[in-house]
Amino acid sequence: MSKRGSPARLALEDGSVWPGTAFGAEGTRVGEVVFNTSLTGYQEILTDPSYAGQIVVMTAPQIGNTGINEEDHESRQAFLNGFVIRELSPRVSNWRATSTLSDWLNEQGITGITGIDTRALTRRIRESGSLRGVLTTDAERGDGDLIEQARAWAGLDGVDMVQEVTCSDPYHWEEPTDNEWEFRQYMEIERIETPADGLHVVAYDFGIKHNILRRLTSYGCRVTVVPAKTPVEDVLALHPDGIFLSNGPGDPAAITYGVDAARKLIDRVPVFGICLGHQILGQAFGGKTYRLKFGHHGGNQPVKHLPTGRVEISAHNHNFAVDPESLPPEVEVTHINLNDNCCEGMRHKELPVLSIQYHPEAAPGPHDADPLFVEFVQNMITHRGKTE
Repeated sequence: MSKRGSPARLALEDGSVWPGTAFGAEGTRVGEVVFNTSLTGYQEILTDPSYAGQIVVMTAPQIGNTGINEEDHESRQAFLNGFVIRELSPRVSNWRATSTLSDWLNEQGITGITGIDTRALTRRIRESGSLRGVLTTDAERGDGDLIEQARAWAGLDGVDMVQEVTCSDPYHWEEPTDNEWEFRQYMEIERIETPADGLHVVAYDFGIKHNILRRLTSYGCRVTVVPAKTPVEDVLALHPDGIFLSNGPGDPAAITYGVDAARKLIDRVPVFGICLGHQILGQAFGGKTYRLKFGHHGGNQPVKHLPTGRVEISAHNHNFAVDPESLPPEVEVTHINLNDNCCEGMRHKELPVLSIQYHPEAAPGPHDADPLFVEFVQNMITHRGKTE
């Protein structure tokens, strides 16, 4: 574990070096430096597998005040490559906390750095785009050496990061959302007549978040989670009512096996994709994906639902997007980001297939988009009625 007050540095490919104080684990890690504008929910951010390969900068000025608890993990471990903050809270004040942020990061083998002017760093990323960086507690390394290491790193473009985060074996998920009252104003399950035996969803794990599984379960689904490279034949043998394509890290163009699977499934059963799953579906439709300048990372992104004109405040974590101009005419864009007009949602005009770029389960974040799960459930009910 890093000694209290020991130095750390973040070196970027642009030649800048940001000195600070270490917390969490000792070591040296290289990654893609991105910023997150969420004010709360740092534990969910730390355990989101979509951050694999990235060093996350928090724009909120103080982090760590609620510590770490066992209930709010979004995956089995932290997958990000480093954590950058302005100030580490000197005390923990939360009745659920079982550990401090620093102690938990040390257990996870993740290095953190505090004392950084994160607003200045964020402005630099906004101007330059996402930057390759090296975060280290090694005082023996020279600044120039660290900068060269950052520049030599290949980055995440064209890299399949999913294999670092996906499960190794299939498993069943049965836990619903805790504290259901938080979602009560959005839930519409009461008006849906689900089959007596429930609906079976097979979820491809590209880096799935626990709260997505909880939301599916809360809407009456039996969920089987399968590894990312599970053959389509094995999935169909489970007799699913619907297929879920999860969020996950890295370049969607590198997940060719996921695209192939989605292409074979979209005309067989209802499909719902979130984040990386949305990008995979875009490619399965025949579209293309591209890299955003600095991505969308935060729980306060405005998205417009084009069919109704409704604006949702939503939670995002993505560096890539689907090119709407590359989509075929049978696919309509249903959501756009009001900051940069990128595609945030799609729906097939003839098949029961929909996707969303952001995180409707919003862990952390607002719950405006939770009714998207209802649409998926309704698609499965309708499809079962046609096939029985």
